[in-house]
Amino acid sequence: MAHLCRKGKGKNLKILDGVLLAEQIKDEIKGEISRDSLIVGLAVVLVGDDQASRIYVNHKKKDCEECGIASYEYTLPESATQEEVITLIKQLNSDEKINGILIQQPFPKHIDVTAVNESVSPLKDVDAFRADTVGKIAVGDYGFLPCTPAGVMELIHSTGVSVSGKECVVVGRSNIVGKPMALMLLNESATVTICHSRTRDLGEVTRRADILVSAVGKARLITADMVKEGAIVIDVGMNRDNSNGGKLCGDVDYAGVAPKASFITPVPGGVGPMTRALLMKNTLTAKRLQS
Repeated sequence: MAHLCRKGKGKNLKILDGVLLAEQIKDEIKGEISRDSLIVGLAVVLVGDDQASRIYVNHKKKDCEECGIASYEYTLPESATQEEVITLIKQLNSDEKINGILIQQPFPKHIDVTAVNESVSPLKDVDAFRADTVGKIAVGDYGFLPCTPAGVMELIHSTGVSVSGKECVVVGRSNIVGKPMALMLLNESATVTICHSRTRDLGEVTRRADILVSAVGKARLITADMVKEGAIVIDVGMNRDNSNGGKLCGDVDYAGVAPKASFITPVPGGVGPMTRALLMKNTLTAKRLQS
């Protein structure tokens, strides 16, 4: 799938184009929905008025429109109680026009996000945040994959490089990205190491990686001296560089690392669009499972 990469400035560097690959995935979803005359619906639940969440939800609405998926937004005030949020979700669980339920974070501090996520029906858990959903990934028997790690796997597959037998390092151990990411790589027969804030000599570990995935949210943590020559580098980080006018940047020092990598994702334009595209794919999968 070399047509989904752009040539970089390095001799053999290819930039993994998440925007282009996401558009291809959305086109496939649209075609499938149209071909089978499906009616698919995604509900987004927000609590409060977080501006970053608003921007992200608007992007998701656009994605739904492009795919032929009906989008429903349910916004509760910041003062809403946990019980009110869960009551709404239970109503959506039983609403036949809703195939997927997305809980848009962050939530106000008085609400237990884990309890809210667990209230979503397993058949509508398109973000794959429920504990049992993640547990199914460990045994390789799942309906949904978390959107960001699944998007990363699609990007890796687009390189044409097999994951099997490769040494893979995941930097970050969050329940949303790091842990499921490691499980997905393991399910494809990779040798996987997870690093985190207490890892001693991080660079010594990351230099072993044939495939390096960083998802810690620390600007330019991964520098050139920490990367193996010819590695595939996937940057999940989305950070604001205060030293550069708040410009968006990743966990990887792109300028330094790119010349050493065989493939690399940019920020923005890499993993971000893929996360949203895989949400659309999960919503279509939910429709299939419910039918």
